[in-house]
Amino acid sequence: MKRKKYLTGFITGALSVSILLSGCKDKEASTETDKENKDNLNNTNMPIVKEKIELDGFAARYLSPQNWEDLMLWKEYEKMTNIHINWETVSTEALPEKRNLMLASGDYPDLLFAAALPKSDLIKYGQQGVFLPLNDLIDKYAPNLKKIMDENPVVKQGITMADGNIYGFPAYYDPNFKGLRMGTPWIQKDWLNKLGLEEPTTWDELYEVLKKFKEEDPNGNGQADEIPLGASYSINQIIDFLKGSVGLNNHGASNGHIDLDPKGDKLRFQPTSKEYEQLLTYLNKLYTEGLIDKEVFTPDSTKFNAAAAKGIYGVLPEIDPKAWLSLDGYVGMPVIEGPDGDRINTAVGSPLGNVGMFVITDKNKNPEATVRWIDHFYGEEGIKMFFMGFEGVTYTEKNGEFVYTDEMTKNPDGLNLDQALSKYLTWPGGYYPGVVMEKYFQGAEGSEESLANAEKAEPLTLKEDEIWPNFNYTVDESSELSALSTDINTYVTEMTANFITGKKSLDEWDNYVKTLEKMGLERFMEINEAAYKRYKEQ
Repeated sequence: MKRKKYLTGFITGALSVSILLSGCKDKEASTETDKENKDNLNNTNMPIVKEKIELDGFAARYLSPQNWEDLMLWKEYEKMTNIHINWETVSTEALPEKRNLMLASGDYPDLLFAAALPKSDLIKYGQQGVFLPLNDLIDKYAPNLKKIMDENPVVKQGITMADGNIYGFPAYYDPNFKGLRMGTPWIQKDWLNKLGLEEPTTWDELYEVLKKFKEEDPNGNGQADEIPLGASYSINQIIDFLKGSVGLNNHGASNGHIDLDPKGDKLRFQPTSKEYEQLLTYLNKLYTEGLIDKEVFTPDSTKFNAAAAKGIYGVLPEIDPKAWLSLDGYVGMPVIEGPDGDRINTAVGSPLGNVGMFVITDKNKNPEATVRWIDHFYGEEGIKMFFMGFEGVTYTEKNGEFVYTDEMTKNPDGLNLDQALSKYLTWPGGYYPGVVMEKYFQGAEGSEESLANAEKAEPLTLKEDEIWPNFNYTVDESSELSALSTDINTYVTEMTANFITGKKSLDEWDNYVKTLEKMGLERFMEINEAAYKRYKEQ
């Protein structure tokens, strides 16, 4: 018996030593590989690495071809960097399902590009060790993003998760790009002139203008087909541009229904406020009198585009109708003043877009080189290449101005601009990490009309330091908040529509508030208060 115990102990000990030695060898091999990879790295300038390396990447694509390895953007960037990416791409529609399955199964690549990861996934997989913390890597190898963070503290606040780590590179919209960041809905100036009307600046004036648009045939076709106020995808477009007229969204639109109670340093849930009730009462009046397009609650882009092409909309809270829909006669509408004197454009968000557009996983053996690779797109040369492409092929330069070539803008195969560019570049469709700058962005937001609209709205628009980024939550908070938000937001959306259309009387407001309280609104706000406290302490 003693001999058997001795042998068992000997074997167990031998195995332990073997495993320990194996672990040491693996660690030594890993350390040696890390050293070799760092020795292969150039800390500045191009190429990024001395000897070519390959990385596996996963990406979402919108219009670009499935095989990204044939795209001019990546071929040319490989020549510059000495880094080849083996791309697997999926359509943006299939992205959430494919991304989630890939991460859950553990079968993921070195990097995820244009992945649009929600913050809840960033911190979840970050704390599991799947996504690498990037704080030190950014300090050492990402001078372009670091400069943006230093110049705009809101960026660092927004991309730093509740555990203090940064796990993703964001989409970032240059605050100086006014046409993209601010602006008001568009109103048919030709109709105003024909009817002898001034641009509206108050609720009452807006009501009177919309009423005359409906009743006095401003498009002159002899038919009562005018739609005074419409929206392409949601009633929320209309609600958002009017929130500032009742003092809502006083710190911008990035946190959904959350802003600051003007009575103190405490968060407010807007949809239970008297100001929101006041706004819905006004919108109910507009809707009941036929001044709001009835399609805003069941949007259909095809139907909307067909209707817009007929020139029947008086006011549109969209991007420039001339650039987008080839419709003339629209100008930016003044910021509207509400019944209590509130007049501010609060329909603006943080300059931060999705903060999980690019992540590096624990399978990546070259994180330093990978950070340098993505950081290029946060500096001016990289931004120009990413959005404009290549001189003589996709753009030309004259006197410091960059314009797309005729082949892009007047494509011989009948392709629109986005389709033509997508044969060379990946950005059309809106999924990308990097920086959007006015100088290198030729979309509708950069049109002369859009810039004039923004300039007009700017004096009455929230200042940059007043706009909050999205709050960040812990893993536990995210899980709890997800369940609460689903029920609460669904009910708010449903009842907002019911109050505006008159399916529910606003006399039922108190019952609506009580229902939200039963759904856990108090706990919902407690979680957001904790996130707000962390934000203030950063």
